[in-house]
Amino acid sequence: MKKRIALITGASSGIGKEFAFQIAASYPSLDEIWVVARRRGALEDLKAVLHGKHVRILSLDLSKDAGLEELESQLQKEGPCIRLLVNSAGCGISGLVADQDWRDACRMVDVNCRALTAVTMICLPYLKKRSRMIQVDSGAAFLPQPGFAVYAATKAYVLSFDEALGAELRSRGITVTSVCPGPVDTEFFHTGGIVLSPLKRLFLAKPEKVVRKALFDAEAGKVLSVYGCSIQLVRLAAKVLPHRALLFLMECLL
Repeated sequence: MKKRIALITGASSGIGKEFAFQIAASYPSLDEIWVVARRRGALEDLKAVLHGKHVRILSLDLSKDAGLEELESQLQKEGPCIRLLVNSAGCGISGLVADQDWRDACRMVDVNCRALTAVTMICLPYLKKRSRMIQVDSGAAFLPQPGFAVYAATKAYVLSFDEALGAELRSRGITVTSVCPGPVDTEFFHTGGIVLSPLKRLFLAKPEKVVRKALFDAEAGKVLSVYGCSIQLVRLAAKVLPHRALLFLMECLL
């Protein structure tokens, strides 16, 4: 029988790391958990904590072709069944577009869009009936955000990609769940130099709760996992209110 695995990108910290913890605890039938991130040291620390679990470390930079090709090579060599694919690698930088370095902006596109798309396509041949794909998106996908323009645009791409891909895979019995939380209490903000407004800080979610709901929603076959009433309201507002009004409100929150 083919080895049953979970593959988690961005597993060295934040939401990706929390997915590794909860998947290890909740899926005893898995043969291995593959954890992918750039920082080998952080992945080694994660492996040490996941006692009794077979963990494979892949220290790769998925924003580079070499990293993606190595992932592809490892999958071709092992030929596993990917029971769970969690695309959690991502980065974000805040600030006005005119004030940002174009290299930083393009890195967001590379990691949040290009790498996620490539990993998804590389892994698809190894997903079988009842496999679950979990794409870590953001509540920022629901509407444009001045001061966070590039990041929000990358997440809108992910949401659109996921919805179309989910429709394509439905006949194969594979589900795609977009996880769209609001701000989550992780090192993501510190790494990107992002300063949250006092209002947004009120709605900081715990990663444990976001991931628990995401896994539950994925197993239920839901196309969207939105944690928290505030982001549910944002999603609803984005559907019924003019973007001009929403953009004005977003500017007031900068």
